[in-house]
Amino acid sequence: MSILDEDVARYLESLTPDRLDVLREQEDVARQRRIPIVGPIVGQWLHQLARMIGARRIFEMGSAIGYSTIWLALAVPEDGVVYYTDGDPTNAREALGYFRRAGVADRIRILVGDAVKLLDQVEGEFDLIFNDVDKHQYPDVFRKAVPRLRRGGLLVADNVLWGGRVARGEEDRETAAIREFNRLLFSSSELLTTIIPLRDGVSVSLKV
Repeated sequence: MSILDEDVARYLESLTPDRLDVLREQEDVARQRRIPIVGPIVGQWLHQLARMIGARRIFEMGSAIGYSTIWLALAVPEDGVVYYTDGDPTNAREALGYFRRAGVADRIRILVGDAVKLLDQVEGEFDLIFNDVDKHQYPDVFRKAVPRLRRGGLLVADNVLWGGRVARGEEDRETAAIREFNRLLFSSSELLTTIIPLRDGVSVSLKV
């Protein structure tokens, strides 16, 4: 899903630096099997954000086949850690194969289950939390994730423009949840938030 004009999207992708073959393979697999991934434009943005803040501990909420996990793992130092979460053990097994081929398996901890609940099971603060869970859970992610970020850390979320539905007043469960999540981000005194209109909208919130 993308709100970008197709020509603009193609242009931006043409500017994206070359990436690992395994990432390109995941992109092909995602297209063939209709697996939602962030794609190379947002993947590069996540990687850049993680490097900008010197992230060492990252918690990814909703990881599917681990495409964005690889982008994040490539950004942390060798002794850094990225937590992968997904409710499907088949996805997790497939992702592990990709992690090994990308050479980042030693930086990734695989957790299977509900990402919102799994966050409670991992101790300590995080430098970056990336939210891409089922959309009805977004308000719960806000409540759980913000206290777990270090000051100066980032809460990043995908799909926050939801194909433009959040702006059109649609009231289905998922759209309403994303709209509430966005409201919570922008009304929080703990966060400085901007929505970047890449792909389907990416929010970046700095904990102050």
